[in-house]
Amino acid sequence: MKRVAMISGPRNLSTALMRSFEGRGDCTVVDEPLYAAYLARTGLEHPGRDAILASQPNGYEQALAGLKGQGRQPLQYEKHMAQHLTEGDDLRWLDDCEVGLLIRHPAAVTASYARVREQPRPEDLGFLQQLRVLRRLQERGRTPVVVHSARLLEDPSRVLKALCEGLGIAYTDHMLSWPAGPRSSDGVWAPHWYASVEASTGFGPARVEEVKVPAALQPIVDALRPAYDALLPLAI
Repeated sequence: MKRVAMISGPRNLSTALMRSFEGRGDCTVVDEPLYAAYLARTGLEHPGRDAILASQPNGYEQALAGLKGQGRQPLQYEKHMAQHLTEGDDLRWLDDCEVGLLIRHPAAVTASYARVREQPRPEDLGFLQQLRVLRRLQERGRTPVVVHSARLLEDPSRVLKALCEGLGIAYTDHMLSWPAGPRSSDGVWAPHWYASVEASTGFGPARVEEVKVPAALQPIVDALRPAYDALLPLAI
């Protein structure tokens, strides 16, 4: 079984990309397997917190160990949120995976996230953790496949083909569309966050990424920009 760890920041196309892989027919998907461990370790209040904690292992190592036995098909796609990787976490588990990073312009992420949480912190938005993953892989002579969500929306077929090539798997047109509705593979948090993707049947129209943020949020964007600038040249 080949494992794909796709690590995304919030307010991105992470669930749509999970749908894309689930539609392949040869792939088991795992939705945010470190979410409960993240909440347990940070004490953060998120919608559906109690249900999330009850649905998954609450320990980081325990959650990772469970991933090794979930695959029922040749390919296992793991949708990870970068912010679920906290400072000092052991990242050796990535050695067993093909790794992808899903990015979006930090101004767009910050503006979108701030509509949910009024004053986000840089560590809430995933870029710093993605940079740490990148550096660790580079130290071992590896390069992750980096996908920019804007490019994915502009040309899904091209980007998905390049993503599959980078991951060492075959591309199929089944990745371009999926039936609307919820999935049994969705996390218990889906009712709080997945309404738009449940209504979708494919990747949506392209969107403008360069957005202006309120002056109060500009320091967040500035703090994230170096990580984004390090990741952007690798984007397919």
